[in-house]
Amino acid sequence: MQDIVNKILSRLRGQPEEKTLTEDIPEEEKLPTYSPPTLKAFLQIIKNTPMSVLSASDRVILASAISFREKKVSDIMLPREKITFVYEHDFLGPLMLDKLFQTGYSHFPVLSSDGKQVIGIIHTASLNSLEIRANERAGKYVDERVYYLRNDYTLDQAMAAFLRTNSFFYMVVNNQGKTVGLLTYKMLVRALLGYEPNDDFDGDSNLAAIMKRPSNTATSSQPSSSRQSSPYTDQEADESEHKTPQHSDKQSPQSASESTEEP
Repeated sequence: MQDIVNKILSRLRGQPEEKTLTEDIPEEEKLPTYSPPTLKAFLQIIKNTPMSVLSASDRVILASAISFREKKVSDIMLPREKITFVYEHDFLGPLMLDKLFQTGYSHFPVLSSDGKQVIGIIHTASLNSLEIRANERAGKYVDERVYYLRNDYTLDQAMAAFLRTNSFFYMVVNNQGKTVGLLTYKMLVRALLGYEPNDDFDGDSNLAAIMKRPSNTATSSQPSSSRQSSPYTDQEADESEHKTPQHSDKQSPQSASESTEEP
């Protein structure tokens, strides 16, 4: 690890890499080796590096990747007070559906009637059906597959869980089993890269479109210094991830049915 740090520091100083690897450099030409005492000190070096050496986007990516293992799920999750919950007994009439869509959320954790347990997830796609009747309850459309992470998990542990289950959505609990937030795969990607790769292409199932598409198509989201080390600036971006883009700046109610009960 120290060798890697020294190589990066040498590049930042403008010292040719081949010289740092050559042992017969005259003593008077050698630069003093600096070993940052902490990760925070090393990240500060990256932050202070001239833009001519390290671009803003590169420093965000580098800082995010280096600090990824140091973060916990609680550092990047969407906290409970910003989650919109639905109760299994809620009727999916026009007023309720409008309230849900107005939040801009793309998925909703569903609570049991007593509000003590998350029993599943409702996905926006299932609410787009024209066959939903006003007298139908939310419980009918619940996806009962619920996965959990603990808030003190490292992001490495969280990533392993996402890969293990192929799930893109996790409820976050504390060590007493109480729901304290949620985490999505996009939040993890943002924490790792410092930004969320995204483009307008939606023809992934169209072989002809894939064959014709340029390989160097730029993504619409690029890292910026304002999002450095932030998967929500640590909360702000998470809120927008839980919502669909067109409503990304709206705040949501604590629950769709205005309840303050907590699972």
